[in-house]
Amino acid sequence: MSVEKLSQVLETERDSQEMSDQLPFHYVEISRLLFDHARDNIPNLYMVRSLIEDIRNVRFHKVETDLEGFNGRTIAVKIKNLSAMEVNIVRPFIGKALQAFYKHDSPELIPDPERVSDRRPQVVNNAPRRQLRR
Repeated sequence: MSVEKLSQVLETERDSQEMSDQLPFHYVEISRLLFDHARDNIPNLYMVRSLIEDIRNVRFHKVETDLEGFNGRTIAVKIKNLSAMEVNIVRPFIGKALQAFYKHDSPELIPDPERVSDRRPQVVNNAPRRQLRR
């Protein structure tokens, strides 16, 4: 987590339309743990924190831009190199947006939650039962 490396990652993120693969999947969580528990061991702490926030903002802007391309014909979404935090923020929105598109495009494809039970139907077993001996 050097200032030079993070500056390089930030520039790569700004220059490219694609998400960079230079960051670990859990970069936000790792940085949070380091800031909370090893702050004395991080040189230029405030600069490092600022760079990570800038990287996060640039990446999230890319995600927002990618999601603006949603339309009624979208059947799947693939965004490469998302971090865990980005996935968890975007997942509920994407699921609900796709469901809304399907519902408005062809309502018969979406099951009505009031009519369909989440449970599996129970199979009736009418076979004779055995008594266990004690």
